[in-house]
Amino acid sequence: GQGRQGRQGREEAGRRAPSGRQGLMSQALRKLTGTVARSNCLLFFINQIRMKIGVMFGSPETTTGGNALKFYASVRLDVRRIGAIKESGAAAAKSDKDPVAIGNRTKVKIVKNKMAPPFREVEFDIMYGQGISRSGDILDLACENGIIDRSGAWFSYGTERIGQGRDNAKTYLEQHPQLLDKLETQILAKNGINRGGAVAADADDKDGKGAKADKGDKGEKKPAAEPRPVAKA
Repeated sequence: GQGRQGRQGREEAGRRAPSGRQGLMSQALRKLTGTVARSNCLLFFINQIRMKIGVMFGSPETTTGGNALKFYASVRLDVRRIGAIKESGAAAAKSDKDPVAIGNRTKVKIVKNKMAPPFREVEFDIMYGQGISRSGDILDLACENGIIDRSGAWFSYGTERIGQGRDNAKTYLEQHPQLLDKLETQILAKNGINRGGAVAADADDKDGKGAKADKGDKGEKKPAAEPRPVAKA
């Protein structure tokens, strides 16, 4: 059957692999490229950087698995930690110990892009236990687009001062979600992006029975569809 033929094909591909992992990657990616395109899916690989020995010129950094992944990839992102985000404010002032690291400042460079212009760079905060900081992103973009003014250490929105120092400004935005949403809308509009509509509310599914009925239905159950008649022989 098809399962047996597929298993035999995989076994033959493994035996024909010219150079171990690199050969397997080359053969597998050649087959996967068409499958991924037809199924309209995204195949995401995470790799690590190694150092090449004896390199005198150029960068000694390389990624494992050979060159096949570099060739077949549509987008390649170089993600690096460039600094630590440490605890600040009242909590850090009360402690006699050194400030505790609560996140990483991260830099991403697009080293290959078949979908859009490459070599763009961006920096953002990754907070431990939270992920990418939305308030930090919006604050940085609002400053870049001239929506928030920065004078020395102070951040101001119009006539309102929202914080002294970046960490305090982020905290203020997190405590005022309406202002955070307003800034996000202004940033998108200034860059010609119309998200449209409103952000969908979280589904209330405590009983595990699916989303609530629409308000127009007032929670009433819809009548079951009548069974179709079955023709008799």
